[in-house]
Amino acid sequence: MSAQPDLLYSEEEEALRLAVRDLLADHCDAPGVIARTESDAPHDLAAWKALADGMGLAGLLVPEAQGGQGATHREVAVVLEELGRAVAPVPYLSSAVVATEALLECGDEELLGRLASGRAIGALAVALHRAPGTAFPAVRLENGTLHGELTGIADAAAADVLLVPAEDGGLYAVDASEATVTPQVSLDLTRPLATVTLNGAQGRRLGGAEPAVRRALRSAAGLLASEQFGLADWALTETVRYLKERKQFNRPVGGFQALKHRLAQLWLEVVNLRAAARNAADALANGDSAGEVAVAVAVAQAYAAPVAVHAAEEALQLHAGIGMTWEHPIHLNLKRAKADSIAYGTAGAHRSAVAELVDLQAP
Repeated sequence: MSAQPDLLYSEEEEALRLAVRDLLADHCDAPGVIARTESDAPHDLAAWKALADGMGLAGLLVPEAQGGQGATHREVAVVLEELGRAVAPVPYLSSAVVATEALLECGDEELLGRLASGRAIGALAVALHRAPGTAFPAVRLENGTLHGELTGIADAAAADVLLVPAEDGGLYAVDASEATVTPQVSLDLTRPLATVTLNGAQGRRLGGAEPAVRRALRSAAGLLASEQFGLADWALTETVRYLKERKQFNRPVGGFQALKHRLAQLWLEVVNLRAAARNAADALANGDSAGEVAVAVAVAQAYAAPVAVHAAEEALQLHAGIGMTWEHPIHLNLKRAKADSIAYGTAGAHRSAVAELVDLQAP
């Protein structure tokens, strides 16, 4: 067993948080994000360039020798907390975590360098709802070219390179220009999904698909909990602020006992989510064994989705009429929380995984 994890934020992590929050305040204000969801260009590539190129955050998981920052999942978790708070429409999770982890497993330095520098955006062509360790569709390999259709691929529209699993067991790098990317209707307009169709596409084999996808989805599920914590923390903070300002019967609405109880319960859930998310990030960074990491990730995801959705729902209800408007950003928060609740496995799937991992029999 590893030493007791330190789940507190370091000074460096807090400094990173402030820097990312300041950047997102300039690039991803709520009116701007809402306007972007109504356009035909949902991804904010200017914000992505500032994060990836300006701050070097796309390469946090990549060793310095391969062109990255040589940081850990703990720093990535801090970035994702802030991206969750802003519901930022950038392909950070898809490229800097999922695609990057797949490439780290395959050991492809050329593509890693491109993704780490922000010169290219990567997307793993595995549906967003796939849980770690579960089967995933693959395309056919015929006469050296790839053929098939894969659905539910997050951020494929923004990708420069697609990492595509094939039926021969390999993971192939395919230039996005070789694929037909068709947008799908998605609840969360800030993380759009697409169908990827390949019809004789050229691909370069990177390595084995199964270990690369397993590693990528495990990290994605564990770090998604930090994004969900960011969503929940924003919802709680904004609701408390609003209820202190909103008055009824000549007194602040937040002074009513029934609302205090609801907020107190939500606060307990949110701080517990922070602990679970931090534990998952720390385990991914420092875990001694695959089993230890798997338990931490599954526990975090079993807890994260219901809390993030509950926080967004409470924010919507307690903001009353203004919360129901398109102009208020609560709907962005709620849609991302709902979409995240099935991303990389549902809470129920992760509860089942915990039971199996710790040999806990179902009743």
